[in-house]
Amino acid sequence: MPTIVVEVMPKAELLDPQGKAVVGALSRLGLNDPAESAQFTDVRIGKRFELTVEGEVTEAVLADVRTLADDVLSNSVIEDVVSITVLDAAPAV
Repeated sequence: MPTIVVEVMPKAELLDPQGKAVVGALSRLGLNDPAESAQFTDVRIGKRFELTVEGEVTEAVLADVRTLADDVLSNSVIEDVVSITVLDAAPAV
């Protein structure tokens, strides 16, 4: 069964308090020291939704997912839907 992944992020112009907290934690953990590792200047935290589809992913299914993403999975005032991706079905083991 294919999976459709919807990724939602806070709008770029809005503050991301969770992301700021992570940047602070990186410094406290010693992971943000330019002398020893990469310098992370910003972290943005978003949401990922995985929708498993029974059957084929058609244009009609994708249109439904776009509507769902815009109307239910995101708050258009503070968030943007940044991607909708179709993943191939995982092989049965």
